[in-house]
Amino acid sequence: MTNMDEQHRRLRRIEARREAIRRTQPVWEERTTAANLRQVAARHPERPFLITDAGSWTYGEMQAWIARLGRGFMAAGVGRGDHVALLMANHAELVAVRFALSAIGAVSVPINTGLKSEELGYLLKQSDSKFLVVMDRFRDRDFLAMLDETAPGWEDGASAALPELKAVLTYSPEGHAPRIGVTSLAMLADRGEALPLMQFEQRMASVDPHDLVDIVYTSGTTGLPKGVMLTHDNVLRCSFTACLARAIEDGRRMLFSLPLYHNYAYVEGMLALIWAGGTMIMQDRFDPEQTMAAIETWRANEVLLVPTMTIAMIEHPRRDAYDFSSLTAVMSAAAAAPAALAAGICRIFGVDEITTAYGQTECSSSAAYKRPEDPIAALVTTVGRLKPRSVAGAPELDGRVAAYRIADPETGEIMPEGGEGELIVRGPEVMRGYYNKPEETAAVFRDDGWMRTGDLGRFTADGFIALTGRSKELYKCGAELVAPKEVEDLLTRHDAVSQAYVIGVPDPRMGEVGCAIIVPAPDAVFDETALRDYCRERLARYKVPQYVLAMRAEDLPMTATGKVQKFRLASLVQERFEKAI
Repeated sequence: MTNMDEQHRRLRRIEARREAIRRTQPVWEERTTAANLRQVAARHPERPFLITDAGSWTYGEMQAWIARLGRGFMAAGVGRGDHVALLMANHAELVAVRFALSAIGAVSVPINTGLKSEELGYLLKQSDSKFLVVMDRFRDRDFLAMLDETAPGWEDGASAALPELKAVLTYSPEGHAPRIGVTSLAMLADRGEALPLMQFEQRMASVDPHDLVDIVYTSGTTGLPKGVMLTHDNVLRCSFTACLARAIEDGRRMLFSLPLYHNYAYVEGMLALIWAGGTMIMQDRFDPEQTMAAIETWRANEVLLVPTMTIAMIEHPRRDAYDFSSLTAVMSAAAAAPAALAAGICRIFGVDEITTAYGQTECSSSAAYKRPEDPIAALVTTVGRLKPRSVAGAPELDGRVAAYRIADPETGEIMPEGGEGELIVRGPEVMRGYYNKPEETAAVFRDDGWMRTGDLGRFTADGFIALTGRSKELYKCGAELVAPKEVEDLLTRHDAVSQAYVIGVPDPRMGEVGCAIIVPAPDAVFDETALRDYCRERLARYKVPQYVLAMRAEDLPMTATGKVQKFRLASLVQERFEKAI
């Protein structure tokens, strides 16, 4: 058999898997995320749904847990449309809570577990969260102590700093007793038993698929995080077409340690897998050897990674000690990938289905995919092509859940075919807007309804999207977006700093890292270590600049109107780095 014959057979197998997914949804029935999970659980109640280090749950067992928690939340006074913040790591409790809130029509506000007290306080207040579910500790973080600092009086539901916050619910992965007077998740579920199941069913039936299900915070060009408002219908259409793009087969076993507070793990992982009745193998932190061991132990078929994780596994000295024969697919997304990464994945993991995705939280998650059947070269040179047409797509967009055009970044006019400009997007997976930020929402949506992505790029002749830059100043450290202005504002509050400008600079492992250019205050002594420590104490780790450089004010590249030209500043920094080598 020739290589061409084998390639045709491989393409037929992938398309057959895709067709099997399509058959499960001959028409698009709008529903909530909880209702979708319930439908799949009704077909496969005994299938394993979730595996963690703490245990495993079948689809049926998870459904029972969701119903108990949902009734508990209702008994606690959580109403339809109420915002419930979640400061939780990748534990089974987080999965159950998100679906329980979905079932009763509440809105999840997932929070990055790496944030510091000041950042947490801002998100809780800006989101108007009425309830908070929080784990007591994670790694070296004491979240209850953070609450003591951020919202004194939270135990009694009477914090002057967060007047909207009615109650805090806690849980302890290590089994510690809750604080006196504080309700734990287990207590909440027990109290839910007293609420008639019929009331829960009635509430669940009343939830509209176009209601908000999540407010997911992402950094913005203003420097302050913005809450992306997503509906049930947004994330389900996105996840269904992600399942189609990857051709996820029935019962796939998917492993990830990516946090569920990110839409990568939430939409491309959990929600996409549910369409195929698959099994999640979820870890609460990334360790390359533990991930490799879990692939072997649980016979995982796919692993979700970001490039930094992939590199750590490929370069691990004990990689050959583990059996990867169960793996058929690897998804490595959320950051730019080094050219050698694809070859390393094929060689080490023995797979030929390597995917990546392009999108943004404002598009629920993915809008384009490098699909399993696409050439490996596309992984490096492009971010993929539009996801497959399907019943989830909009008829006016030719069955797409997200369609792109290229616009002139200055005039906004649509570019001719082959032109380069800003990518603008439209489709049923695009967000409703930013919560309580009407000006930012208006700025990102054009008058014609298309949304500005801030990314510059073009379409190749064969329909792939090639990114050529970003019109926004955001940079991505690992898989985390960083807004320079947030870091700049913090640095300029330091007595030793007169001016601060933060840019992203290339890094072989993290994709990009922060570099802060400081103009010292008069008579101040420049101390790089002290300034980095100052940031480290107040910012999440991924926001802390890796480099802090001093520069005279007169050496800053300026426009005629007195604004610093950051693109020229980046060139000066690069020249300095090259001279230092």
